[in-house]
Amino acid sequence: MPTVQDIKQTITFNAPIQKVWDKVSTSEGIAAWFMPNDFQAEVGHEFHLQSPFGPSPCKVLEIEPPNRLAFTWDTDGWIVEFILKDLGDKTEFTLIHSGWRDSEEIVGKANEKASVIRDRMNQGWTSIIENLGKAVEA
Repeated sequence: MPTVQDIKQTITFNAPIQKVWDKVSTSEGIAAWFMPNDFQAEVGHEFHLQSPFGPSPCKVLEIEPPNRLAFTWDTDGWIVEFILKDLGDKTEFTLIHSGWRDSEEIVGKANEKASVIRDRMNQGWTSIIENLGKAVEA
């Protein structure tokens, strides 16, 4: 059975890297474009994202200000990474959502195959990243 491919999306924002970093590495910043949360920028910190399916347990894995942040998301082995690259007055932002399993495996909370959830989340991330763009370019 094939493993589901990572979601990877890259976009360039018309905002300096520090402004983008502040929106992706603080609880208030993340809440403004993604989900309510109790995030803290500290490796090992356990927090929750308040998803439509209920609170998702997460844990901070890596932080390299202002370029990289990685955390586990929920209980299915997912890892979300935000990678920022300084382009002067602009910032290249890459999102990677990895840790997918077999494409036929059922994802518990959503009760759908991983391949279906991946496609749905890929589209979801597109609009979530657009929200981030609006927040940092405002």
